[in-house]
Amino acid sequence: MTEKFAVELGKLATSQALYPKESMMAVEERRRSLFVGIPKENSFQENRVGLTPDSVKQLTDQGHRFHIEAGAGSHSKYSDNEYSEAGAKIVYSTEEVYEADIILKIAPPTYDEIEYLRPGQTLISAVHFGNLTSDYINALLRKKINAISFELIRDKSDAKPVVRAMSEIAGSTVMMVAAEYLSSSNEGKGIILGGITGVAPTKVVILGAGSVAEFATRAALGLGAEVRVFDNHIYKLRRLKHNVNAQIFTSTLDKAIMYNEIKQADVVIGAFVADEGQITCVVEESVVAQMNPGSIIIDVCIDQGGCFETSEITSHSRPIYRKYDVIHYCVPNIPSRVPRTATQALSNIFTPIFTEFSKYGGINEVLFMNDHYRSGVYIYKGSLTNAHIAKKFGMRYKELGLMIAVRN
Repeated sequence: MTEKFAVELGKLATSQALYPKESMMAVEERRRSLFVGIPKENSFQENRVGLTPDSVKQLTDQGHRFHIEAGAGSHSKYSDNEYSEAGAKIVYSTEEVYEADIILKIAPPTYDEIEYLRPGQTLISAVHFGNLTSDYINALLRKKINAISFELIRDKSDAKPVVRAMSEIAGSTVMMVAAEYLSSSNEGKGIILGGITGVAPTKVVILGAGSVAEFATRAALGLGAEVRVFDNHIYKLRRLKHNVNAQIFTSTLDKAIMYNEIKQADVVIGAFVADEGQITCVVEESVVAQMNPGSIIIDVCIDQGGCFETSEITSHSRPIYRKYDVIHYCVPNIPSRVPRTATQALSNIFTPIFTEFSKYGGINEVLFMNDHYRSGVYIYKGSLTNAHIAKKFGMRYKELGLMIAVRN
């Protein structure tokens, strides 16, 4: 088979022509009881859980089973008793959780946790593409599982609901963080974030124009701050201005303009979206060195490499450090700062997903019927199906659409 033929076959396999449309045929509902396991998160500073007790109650009322590891919801202020009252079985060992057919985690499983997986299971978790290694992918492949990255799942509008929800939280939260560290109680500049009558407003520079930037802009404008947004995609800048309904200053990444604004800013937020899993550093150390003493850098994309040359990963327990007398807040996973809110947002997304899994009769069936779920699959039946991961590590992969079409 020639390379050209293989490419065309792959395109055909992933085209919509091979898949039945709900609008064109009656969908026979084959409801199936799901068995879901929710482990306690062991990853550093991960405080969220996938479902609230209310959502578990909704799903158990539909006939689904849950094994939830003791303490899984404690950081989000949900007790084991609440989950038990909702119909879940509280288990006290990781092995019991992994008896389930579907494992719902927030952080990617550790190597130790991967050992609990068995062939045929479905793992739903984050992937953290910026920190991914070929050894890690091979460890998952050896388990012959199905693996779904919830960051990649799209909804029927072609948006990424989990990314959007967590970006909304991060964008709103960063302005609270900035306000906290501008105050003199945290040895900041002693200024208010925003502005009041007769006093010049705080200057906020935001790098990036995605969802995080949009909600950070909303929060900053609401407080009365002066906001400047930089991004190389004009359509993103235009969309942001439209969504916040304000004539704010926007610019492409013109270094002369951008660096001048950064040097004068009170708060600088790095909120770029990684196109290939890794952020390119855009702010040099020499620029940071010229920023006003006591100003604040918040690098939201630190888990993807960061966009400031002076950025170093911090934690929720020790969130800041100073360099050139500039406060650096470089905590990955900012939504874990408000885990209960984040858990509620995730639960609003995962609950209807599980309901749909059940409606169609299981994971394989829902992938066949719904192309927006296929976008999240990166391992299917033990085979790598994500082209980006394959390209990054020089690995072979299979077209998911072709695998599903042949199976059915």
